[in-house]
Amino acid sequence: MALQHSGDTPTCAALQASLFDETEETRLRPLRTSSPTRTDLGAGAWIDLLPGWLSGADELFERLVTRVPWHAERRKMYERVVDVPRLLAFYDEGDRLPDPLLSDARNMLNDHYAAELGEHFATLGLCYYRDGRDSVAWHGDTIGRGKTEDTMVAILSVGEPRALLLRPRPESNLSGTTVRQLLGHGDLIVMGGSCQRTWEHAIPKTARPVGPRISIQFRPRGVR
Repeated sequence: MALQHSGDTPTCAALQASLFDETEETRLRPLRTSSPTRTDLGAGAWIDLLPGWLSGADELFERLVTRVPWHAERRKMYERVVDVPRLLAFYDEGDRLPDPLLSDARNMLNDHYAAELGEHFATLGLCYYRDGRDSVAWHGDTIGRGKTEDTMVAILSVGEPRALLLRPRPESNLSGTTVRQLLGHGDLIVMGGSCQRTWEHAIPKTARPVGPRISIQFRPRGVR
C-alpha cells in the first residue's frame, strides 16, 4: 500500500500495478547484455537510460513502502520554513539496506560503471512521491564533490511513472533544450560526467491524477 496526503498524516492508497508487473518475477536484467542507451548532452554531460531494468518492480515498491523508515523534512525558504513535498530516507555506506535486491542492484551498477566512474556507488537515497503534489525543484547533486568533479548518480524508479526533466544550467553556456524522461516501473537512468554541474533536473508537480513513485538513488561517497 502507498502513502497518500491527508493533512499532516499520511494515509494508505493502493498502487495500480502495471500489466507486466502482474505476471513477472522481481528480477534485474544483466547490464552486460542489456546495456543502457547513452545520450550525449554536451560539455562532458551524458545520461544512460534502460527502461524496465527491473521486472516485477511493483513488488519492490510495496516492500519499500513498509520497510523504509520514511521521514518528512522542513526547510527554510524565502524567510519561512516549509514542508519538503516528498518523503525521504538515506542509507550511508555500510548501512544495511532495506531490501536485498537493492544490494544486488548496487553490485550490478558497480560491475558495469566502476571502471568508468573510477570508484564505487556507496550510498543510497530514496524519495517517495506520494501523488502529483509531491515534487523536487530544479537542482543538481552538487553538495560535496559533485560541485567540482565529474561523477555519476544512478536512479532506479519503482511505482507509477513520473516525468524527470533535465535542462542546461544558464551558466553552462549550453544551448540544449529541456529533456523529458518518463520514469517508473523499474526504469533506470544514470546521469554522468559533468551532468550535475552543467545540467539540473526536477520532478515537477502535476495536476493530473498520478500514482505513487519511489526514486532510488545510488551515489558515490561524498556526493549528495
